[in-house]
Amino acid sequence: MKCNMGNTDRIIRGIVGLGIVGAGVYFSSWLGLIGIIPIGTAIFRFCPAYVPFKISTEEK
Repeated sequence: MKCNMGNTDRIIRGIVGLGIVGAGVYFSSWLGLIGIIPIGTAIFRFCPAYVPFKISTEEK
């Protein structure tokens, strides 16, 4: 897996993921587990949805 995410993209995904998980905890809903996806992509710096479109936000 080649990194295809820049720092700004990672920060935004991390914040959004934490917000979704926090909302799931607050509302006692299992749907908060969906927040793990943006957190995981932020940690690994790889977004599988970017691959078919050949998108990369990584600074070169």
